[in-house]
Amino acid sequence: MTHSTGESIGADRPARRLRVLAAMSGGVDSAVAAARIAEAGHDVTGVHLALSSNPQSYRTGARGCCTLEDARDARRAADVIGIPFYIWDMAERFHRDVVEDFVSEYAAGRTPNPCLRCNEKIKFEAVLDRALALDFDAVATGHHARLVDGVLRRSVDEGKDQSYVLGVLTREQLAHAIFPLGDSTKAQVRAEAARRGLSVADKPDSHDICFIADGDTQAFLAERLGAADGPIVDAMTGQVVGKHQGAYGFTIGQRKGLHIDHPTADGRPRYVLSIEPVSNTVTVGPRAALQVRTIVGERPVWNGPLAEPYEPIACTVQLRAHGEVYGCRAQLSGGELHIELDTPATGVAPGQGAVLYDGDMVIGSATIASAV
Repeated sequence: MTHSTGESIGADRPARRLRVLAAMSGGVDSAVAAARIAEAGHDVTGVHLALSSNPQSYRTGARGCCTLEDARDARRAADVIGIPFYIWDMAERFHRDVVEDFVSEYAAGRTPNPCLRCNEKIKFEAVLDRALALDFDAVATGHHARLVDGVLRRSVDEGKDQSYVLGVLTREQLAHAIFPLGDSTKAQVRAEAARRGLSVADKPDSHDICFIADGDTQAFLAERLGAADGPIVDAMTGQVVGKHQGAYGFTIGQRKGLHIDHPTADGRPRYVLSIEPVSNTVTVGPRAALQVRTIVGERPVWNGPLAEPYEPIACTVQLRAHGEVYGCRAQLSGGELHIELDTPATGVAPGQGAVLYDGDMVIGSATIASAV
């Protein structure tokens, strides 16, 4: 394991004793991450982020990262490791920067990824800023990704790799980050937790969106945005083939749950092609019409070791968490990231992240604004 400045945190005698704030969600990954850093000889303090003023309003049970159980699990893990532990109230910031952003993005016809936004705005903006103000050297998390000399790389466990949701981080943020688990598989992390006597060793991973209590995204949005009847239009014929109660309930590439009254002449399924919030219209059509080759991203972040590409460079791009990787050519122009795919992609939704890689190395990212 290496600190992003290249300092070893895995050796018995670290090159320099660091003051590290370990973000502890209450899960097995963050507990083992904190334990590894403490064992390496660093001065570690655990912190759990209280993301809701009423935790039961977000999640119950062990499915998410916003529960009272999670806070207790994090505290118990800190006690076993033998490090100080605090709870930081981030509820107001989380609601504004993640939950309200999630709702407003759907209202605008986009499909956001709240995990990217949480990493950007909460864990590596609000928390890191406070940590640095308190004279900590770095923030550590249990993300499955590697940092090698300040460069973000994929985890050795491809199935658990989380470099995609960290692709929004800036070079400065990465310079004060530690990801101790990137060289281990999830199975190895669980086995280590058991050896260390951490009670979270067998705790299930969190799934879905942590702030939606029952996992029903459409109902969550309907409660906040209200019902708004609108047409579902077939792109091929221009005919209205169904009705909906809110365009926010759909996402590009969706096939199921469309409630279409009229089947296609050839019996093939329709997919959501576009969402127009102003006219409240959802347009559907054949899968072939989903294919795109050109993507424009806004709010680009260039965080790898390469110079900013104002001429096209060959690289790869990942367009959703655990999604397929596409060969492409990318360049920055006019404050936007322009991506030309080597092969067409389907289901590319505005609001999602586009993360660029050179091999297993993250070199940049942007939020998808449009796809053609």
